[in-house]
Amino acid sequence: MDILNSNEIINLLAVLGVAAAVAGFMAGLLGVGGGIIMVPALYYAFTVLDFDIVTRMHLSVGTSLAIIIPTSIISTKTHMEYDAVDFKMVKSFGIFILIGVFLGSFLAVNLKTPALVLFFSIFSFIVGLFFIFLREKLVENPKKITEIVKNISGIIIGFISVPLGIGGGSLMVPFMRTFGYDIRKSIGTAAAIGFLISVSGTTTMILGGKIINNINTPFSVGYINLLGFIVFVPVTMIMARLGAKAVYKINKRLLSKIFGTFLIIVSIRSFMEYLSIS
Repeated sequence: MDILNSNEIINLLAVLGVAAAVAGFMAGLLGVGGGIIMVPALYYAFTVLDFDIVTRMHLSVGTSLAIIIPTSIISTKTHMEYDAVDFKMVKSFGIFILIGVFLGSFLAVNLKTPALVLFFSIFSFIVGLFFIFLREKLVENPKKITEIVKNISGIIIGFISVPLGIGGGSLMVPFMRTFGYDIRKSIGTAAAIGFLISVSGTTTMILGGKIINNINTPFSVGYINLLGFIVFVPVTMIMARLGAKAVYKINKRLLSKIFGTFLIIVSIRSFMEYLSIS
């Protein structure tokens, strides 16, 4: 890794700062941990820093999970002020989310970078289509979710979230909407679930990087890059609260369209990156 000059460092910090602001705002606004934005932003930063291509995406995923911890706390606290967090739902998912995270971490540590990037691209595209075309067709009255459905869904959400570096909101929100939950209640609950996923996911990505793959990337602990963490955290914490407050001032239909369109754009950009490195 070459030493960066002052202009490159300034440009890099500017990119990270802008990405952190957008990620934080989206985290509060959409109930996602912001990982859907942070992963590609961190990947770009690590490319500029000339980190090894073999571990570049893994570091992006792990660092994103670590950044989501404080972001999800701020977002959840704000949604609690509007009574928009279903803690019974969070509690019932708990242990099964953790099981999924453990399995997902094992997958993430063992996948190669191109596969992780493609996985991220496909996921973003599918969820984007869901919010653009299907959200309005869902029922508006909440239906009872059976325990078996919660258990299986919890494992799946935890399992998929870690390789993607997300807090699970991109999965949890559609899941709750499918059963008729209000979009704002879905977002608030997803933010709380994101805390469980980010804490457990960060822990397993640190252990996976240090113990399984013996990673020694500069300024990193396992698959968590401390430089990216330090730049993102203060900005995302501020913006997450602003985004969470904005939820209650924005039209529900517009909120879903914004979410879906954004994910489609991210998906296309990620797929282009996959083609360039595969």
